[in-house]
Amino acid sequence: MSAPGDYSAIEHMRDGRNVEIRALQPDDKDDMLTAVGRTGMQSLQRRFFVAKRGFSEKEIAFFMNIDFINHVALVALADEDGCKVIVGGGRYIVTEPGNAEIAFVVIDDYQGQGIGTLLMRHLAVIARKAGLTQLIAEVLPENAAMRKVFSKFGFQARRGRDPQVVHLTLSL
Repeated sequence: MSAPGDYSAIEHMRDGRNVEIRALQPDDKDDMLTAVGRTGMQSLQRRFFVAKRGFSEKEIAFFMNIDFINHVALVALADEDGCKVIVGGGRYIVTEPGNAEIAFVVIDDYQGQGIGTLLMRHLAVIARKAGLTQLIAEVLPENAAMRKVFSKFGFQARRGRDPQVVHLTLSL
């Protein structure tokens, strides 16, 4: 396997179209912001737990400055009219030695195509190779699709800090 910062794989969505899963690159900023603009308010709220339409410069810097050690981010790219565009993304951030919090977002037009599952699978491979022992996810109870993805991988419900959020963990 290549280094996480060079990671790239071609997969297939449920409808058979190709999707590239690769490391987020510094020059992806504009495409990432375009993808956020194409994501519905409900999807963004399910990802960030608050109504979100845009990001501050500080937030953008946080999401784009990836070291591929403590902060690993992958994007899913699909072909639209001959151009590859970001249609989803996932990341994990190490919160303490051996543990990382993981999260995903897929733009509405591509939800239900298995992109969250693909991102999860590739991030789990990278996390295991990095020596992580546990992935943690916090999901709103109404986000059934994301809960289903995490369930496929064996995430288990645990007591969390916030009773309004489903706290899930996966031992790697």
